Amino acid sequence: MTTRRSFLKTSALLSAGLLAAPNLFAYDKKYIGLQLYTVRDAMAADPAAALAKVAQTGFTSVEGATYTGSELFYGMRPADFANLLKQNGLIMPSAHYRLGEELVNGEHQKGTIMNDWKKAVDDAAEAGVQYMVCAYLSQSERGDLDHYKNVANMLDIAGETCKGAGIQLCYHNHDFEFIQENGKYPYEILLENTDKDMVKMEMDLYWVTKANQDPIALIDKHPGRFPLWHVKDMDKTPEKKFTEVGNGTIDFKKIFTQAKKSGLKYFFVEQDICPGDPFNSIAQSISYIKKNLV
Repeated sequence: MTTRRSFLKTSALLSAGLLAAPNLFAYDKKYIGLQLYTVRDAMAADPAAALAKVAQTGFTSVEGATYTGSELFYGMRPADFANLLKQNGLIMPSAHYRLGEELVNGEHQKGTIMNDWKKAVDDAAEAGVQYMVCAYLSQSERGDLDHYKNVANMLDIAGETCKGAGIQLCYHNHDFEFIQENGKYPYEILLENTDKDMVKMEMDLYWVTKANQDPIALIDKHPGRFPLWHVKDMDKTPEKKFTEVGNGTIDFKKIFTQAKKSGLKYFFVEQDICPGDPFNSIAQSISYIKKNLV
């Protein structure tokens, strides 16, 4: 029987081989992704129509935003959702999940890292997902640095389950992970206390920048740890609101020069709040990306 130690050793050897051949880390520029949270209302109303419109806008991949166990992927079974994606020339290499420590209406949410994770992993594998991402920690799931160490342990265990299905676990940041406690960032705790092969990171460029951190400095310190990015821009107002890619202050051209060192495989446009029709915003973003980044 494979032990946890031998499993981790094998994974580490595999990663060492990948680092020795960095061309394997080069992302495929034909894939321009959209985090479906950006068009959440359209997906809730009619996922088939929404995905068709996403594809017509020029996106070739998407990242799922809603999986809660019983609701599966936007109300569809994994294979059916995968077929719908294929019909529109889309892939879904990544999807978002919750930790599940928080009680919702007095119960733990299913399909989360802490609750019914094996089923979530099996469904993800059936849908063709390559990366399962812990998307967000609620206020009650954050706590002090010791609690973040507990979260790191949970992520390691969940990552091992993912590996068994050929899937990579990642963690998606916001800005609260960069609030120091005793001179230490929670994000550092997560990076340092998770196995670098079990748990990788989805770097949200907006939130990293808003937290006054340098994405390139993080990549330099942890090369190969960031296979996924959220490409999200910050406007020029004092409030630093979300805006269309290329319309704000983040230097994406400079950051994209570090794609190989980052280990980038896929990136996803996300705009949490749009000034009008989200489809107009994502059309503006993809136009900029095609002209300047890929």
